[in-house]
Amino acid sequence: MLRSMFAGVSGLRNHQLKMDVIGNNIANVNTAGYKASRIVFQEMFSQTINNASAPSGNTGGVNPKQVGLGVRTASIDVQHSTGSAQSTENPLDFMIDGEGFFVIQDGTEIYYTRAGNFYLDTEGYLVTANGAYVLGLGGQNVNALTGEVTYPAGGTKTKSVDGTYSLANLFTSRIPDTDYYSSYTIDKSGTVYAIETNGSALVTIGQIAIATFVNPEGLTRVGDNLYVSSSNSGTPRYKEPDTEGAGPLLGGTLEMSNVDLSREFTEMIITQRGFQANSRVITVSDTLLEELINLKR
Repeated sequence: MLRSMFAGVSGLRNHQLKMDVIGNNIANVNTAGYKASRIVFQEMFSQTINNASAPSGNTGGVNPKQVGLGVRTASIDVQHSTGSAQSTENPLDFMIDGEGFFVIQDGTEIYYTRAGNFYLDTEGYLVTANGAYVLGLGGQNVNALTGEVTYPAGGTKTKSVDGTYSLANLFTSRIPDTDYYSSYTIDKSGTVYAIETNGSALVTIGQIAIATFVNPEGLTRVGDNLYVSSSNSGTPRYKEPDTEGAGPLLGGTLEMSNVDLSREFTEMIITQRGFQANSRVITVSDTLLEELINLKR
């Protein structure tokens, strides 16, 4: 069978995969906190017909003769550039203006997300749209590891030498009971302030936590705008917003998708033409085989 036919098949398969990536990016063009993916191709191994030879005597060197056997996918990368900001004027919408991820707890599992559209449940806990808890530092909360409850406000925060925190210092974030406090506000450092009902004091309730990674591209997507750490993402480093390289929080703002439609449509055209060209290779290879079959006639 002709090598060109198999090379064309590999081109069809990988251009279809690229189209899948482009389609998913376009589908999520309005998904808050979504990070676009890109696919990179690389050539497959080549079949060597003749090896290279060095110069000898009065004869010069000869280059190797090789025939390539197609294309394969080298990587599918997630582009973690910051998306544009959309003002929502919702006090529970947040955007990380820089590096970092919100820390989410669903049952015993810890997840990470860039989507900052949060809500309050009936008990005053800060949760995602799916009801998973948003973790913070200190406050009248439940410890993410031990389940230990600290009440009222004033959970401990023990910072490591490198300026980060351990998971044991993270708690489910809770907006205080209105029986004790009349209103609350959250600043760019993620600190939750509440005003006592009698208006006598401004109390620090807690602080939203941020996680950073050495290699955020190594995180694994699990759906619902969530990521989990992997063996190549590095260990999560829990920090206060706007410190130790973590970005500040922008309240009343959501981070939009970083999908660039002009680029995606251009890549779509290139992918379509690449798919058509590889289809033509298969068609022409089939014509050549037909000519061989017709020799017997």
